[in-house]
Amino acid sequence: MMLEVRDLTVYYDNIRALKGVSFSVEEGEIMTLIGANGAGKTTTLITLSGLKKAQSGSIRFLGKEITKTTPQSRVALGISQSPEGRRVFPGLTVLENLEMGAYLRKDDFAPDMEKVFRYFPRLRERKKQSAGTLSGGEQQMLAMGRALMSRPKLMLLDEPSMGLSPLLVAEIFEIIRRLNESGTTILLVEQNAALALKLCHRAAVMETGRIVLAGTGEELSRSPAVQKAYLGG
Repeated sequence: MMLEVRDLTVYYDNIRALKGVSFSVEEGEIMTLIGANGAGKTTTLITLSGLKKAQSGSIRFLGKEITKTTPQSRVALGISQSPEGRRVFPGLTVLENLEMGAYLRKDDFAPDMEKVFRYFPRLRERKKQSAGTLSGGEQQMLAMGRALMSRPKLMLLDEPSMGLSPLLVAEIFEIIRRLNESGTTILLVEQNAALALKLCHRAAVMETGRIVLAGTGEELSRSPAVQKAYLGG
């Protein structure tokens, strides 16, 4: 098992955002979390990446307990995140943003830069442009490319389709599929439930800080409750 999350509880002041969340991610799969706004999906990801502290529960990555480790130590272990809203550095160039993704590496990361440019040819074309001048879709590609520069074993993707045109959404999802086929394990948070369930191996539905349903993507796609709430059925 690559990632094991057990009874994770997280607070924002006096509000309990995660209420004993448990799930696992197996090596080589795409796992997706779906749910309405405020369900706890993003809180789950930022807690896994170490940006939010868990009050209780356990996070194990490749058999190692990481619940209390720093965000940078988790990156060094092989976890990287492409955050909601992209969060690129607008005043830095595309190239500089990608280099920031490799800030912990001491080896030659040029081959990985080349790999990012193969996945996202538009980033090569715009590598000297300031990230703030890119379109929303290009910024999403840059956020994903930056996350790839740390050579992650597990990639956390938070709402990669948000605000993008249907054509760009299809392109981003195709890249996610290719990344997974090349060996990257992916935990995907996505409001486009139909696309996410079609792409993933397994999925879980979050409601008000809890996981209320889990199964394969196909099983959840057939669930009347999921169809009614998330698929317009």
